Amino acid sequence: MPYTEKEAGRTFYTRHRSRMDDAVATLLIHGAGGNHLHWPRALRTLPEADVYALDLPGHGRSGSEGHKSIQAYVGSILGFMSAVGLQSVIPVGHSMGSAIALTLALRLPERVRGLVLVGSGARLRVLPAILDGLLQDFESTVETVVEYCYGSGMAEQTKRLAVGQMLEIEPRVVHGDFTACDTFDVMDILETLRTPTLIITGAEDLMTPPKYARYLAEHIRDSRLTIVEGAGHMVMLERPELVARIIGEFLSGLRDH
Repeated sequence: MPYTEKEAGRTFYTRHRSRMDDAVATLLIHGAGGNHLHWPRALRTLPEADVYALDLPGHGRSGSEGHKSIQAYVGSILGFMSAVGLQSVIPVGHSMGSAIALTLALRLPERVRGLVLVGSGARLRVLPAILDGLLQDFESTVETVVEYCYGSGMAEQTKRLAVGQMLEIEPRVVHGDFTACDTFDVMDILETLRTPTLIITGAEDLMTPPKYARYLAEHIRDSRLTIVEGAGHMVMLERPELVARIIGEFLSGLRDH
């Protein structure tokens, strides 16, 4: 699997090359305490796109340090795009990754051809108990976070695996991620967005409840909203084939215009 080499360190990513001549470059951006495997294979191999899925700094197989602000992560995304030669992309972001994608679209709309927000909101406040707990009792707090992340039908084994994955990341990096989420707020400028946007959320999402997604849909002019029944915050892992189909249809619609 490839890495990019930048001054800030190595970034790990996967790439799926589409067979379509007019395929669009799509960038999968994971959430807090995650890595590129938070995007299931059905999304990492979308036939409608050239798909890049990266590990953010300090996560997964990437080097360097994590960040404590969404703006800093946007800088890392821009550095990655430059390193792999991408002038414009369709960012697909989950949770913290959606905040990164949304900020990129608001800040540099010419670099964003379309936008997909999964488990998202215009602001992402975090409970003080989680922020404090990540520093004071990392393991039990991670267990609590994971419990909130999945819908009622998810197997306990899957949750245990998710806990193990997050525990592999340095506590200060995970804390930095949730700090970045807690300070993220674009409610005042959301209506300036003119990028075609797809919003997806799980009906049982406790981290970013469906009302957050509805707010986005009401304030982003060119947007469409899909609420997936029987899924929580990790909707793309809980209903991978359905989410892949929804995103694929959105990408095909962008290519046709």
